[in-house]
Amino acid sequence: MLKTLTAQIKQYKRQTILTPIFVALEVVFDILIPFLMSYLVDYGITPGNMANVWKYGLLMLACSILALICGALSGKYAAEASAGFAKNVRDAEFRNIQNFSFSNIDEYSTGGLITRLTTDVTNLQNSFQMIIRIAVRSPLNFIMALAMVFYLNSKIALMLLGVTVVLGIFIFSMIGRVNPIFVKMFKKYDALNESIQENIAGIRPVKSFVREDYEKERFDKRSQEIFDINRKAELLLVLQQPMMQVAIYSCILLVAWFGAHFVVDGSMQIGTLISLFTYIMNLLMSLMMFSMIFVMVVMSLASAKRVVEVINQVSYLESPKDGIKEVKDGEVVFDHVYFNYAEQVDGHYVLRDINFTLPSGKTMGILGGTGSSKSSLVSLIPRLYDVTKGEVRVGGIDVRKYDLHTLRDAVSMVLQKNVLFSGTIKENMRWGDPNATDAEIIEACQLAQADEFVSKMPKGYDTYIEQGGTNVSGGQRQRLTIARALLKKPKILILDDSTSAVDTKTDYLIRQAFATKIPDTTKIIISQRISSIQDADIIMVLDKGHLVGWGTHDELMNSNEIYRTTYQAQQKGGSEDE
Repeated sequence: MLKTLTAQIKQYKRQTILTPIFVALEVVFDILIPFLMSYLVDYGITPGNMANVWKYGLLMLACSILALICGALSGKYAAEASAGFAKNVRDAEFRNIQNFSFSNIDEYSTGGLITRLTTDVTNLQNSFQMIIRIAVRSPLNFIMALAMVFYLNSKIALMLLGVTVVLGIFIFSMIGRVNPIFVKMFKKYDALNESIQENIAGIRPVKSFVREDYEKERFDKRSQEIFDINRKAELLLVLQQPMMQVAIYSCILLVAWFGAHFVVDGSMQIGTLISLFTYIMNLLMSLMMFSMIFVMVVMSLASAKRVVEVINQVSYLESPKDGIKEVKDGEVVFDHVYFNYAEQVDGHYVLRDINFTLPSGKTMGILGGTGSSKSSLVSLIPRLYDVTKGEVRVGGIDVRKYDLHTLRDAVSMVLQKNVLFSGTIKENMRWGDPNATDAEIIEACQLAQADEFVSKMPKGYDTYIEQGGTNVSGGQRQRLTIARALLKKPKILILDDSTSAVDTKTDYLIRQAFATKIPDTTKIIISQRISSIQDADIIMVLDKGHLVGWGTHDELMNSNEIYRTTYQAQQKGGSEDE
């Protein structure tokens, strides 16, 4: 874990090294000031020697100025180093998340990943700054102050050392009890972020179903859980303050009592006693700072583990070394394919023994009820998941032998809930092809039947799309995502129920455009609407992960009960007129 995190310091090594150096110099000058003050009192003020008053006074002033400069520089470099470290950690997390397979993403909640990129990184940033600054200053200040106390009076130093040992034991025992609470708290933060994300993303259905009160109650519940855990931790941590005050006042009383006796019997001068009081405060403040560091570090250990888990997570799907860089054509072959999403009970598969061959340039329709694993099947083609058993071949080659970028660039998938990103329509279209010209964008939109409504918008293709495409209708969003997929000029085009929000006429026009404009592209269309697939070259019927029907529309009407019943129900229900 430590190796992973320290590797993120990268270009901020200079600032990370300079910070403790200037902190150490600041401590040296701070420790010298009380010592010079004792000389100022004992050899200047008490005997009335103005030369010594000026001498030690100017030395104290010089030490103060130098301590101020070193403190300012250590603060500057610490801020740069910690902010840069946090930037690199966040960047490392985000970059690795981009490499995640769908199986990796399934292991983390969206809210959990957001927490790891925000709250957890902020905790690490604060801890890093404290480690390179306060964690250097605190022990160094403690050691040097204690050394000065021993130099001035060893008897008093031993008493102070005993008090600080007792206080240190208390602080460390408290930290051990607080750590598990912080681990639990971050899990609650994940749940809270998940709730916030779901609410904001789904604010329209929340309002349409008048569920604002329910969402408020759910948010309040999650927020209360975090409050309760925080309170429990704070109740333990707050005990440090009275313990620290008891220690400070005890030390002051001890020094005042014994110091007064030493001054009276002539074994200690007044200036030395004054400097001892200053060093006592230095010692105890060092302990207080040290306790703060440990609390922050302990809290950050939970964050560090969560962050490192994301950074070190290896994708379950990796591009092979020397992977094939060219997809010959759009032929798709499933050879005795079995698939499940995770380690499940032996013999349980969401797809079982799927066998078929779809020649390049042909159109295949897929029909099946909810839970029949239609989306799972097509996700195996661009290798969003790997088969559990069997083999999927594209262009005659096992998909696992392709370079992942090459394979996925040759396969365009349009999902029912495909996403548009914030930006103009042109910018969204260029996700399909960054170098697409305006003419190519318009042509793709014409094929997807999107040009008609885009051209009527006030700014046309420069119209700004809100995040998620919330300022366009569901049907418009689907047509734009189809156009975006077409701009890739793929060898295989997969429409996963992606025309469900458009009317049957528009659906028909889209399919006609596909047939005439991209005849060499293999097209796979998943649909609950038989009218969308009945003209396909071949139609597959899935039922609970089994291939139970294969043929043309007419063949399936004669041979497959599921297909025939679905068709008759849709005809009777007038779905074709929707």
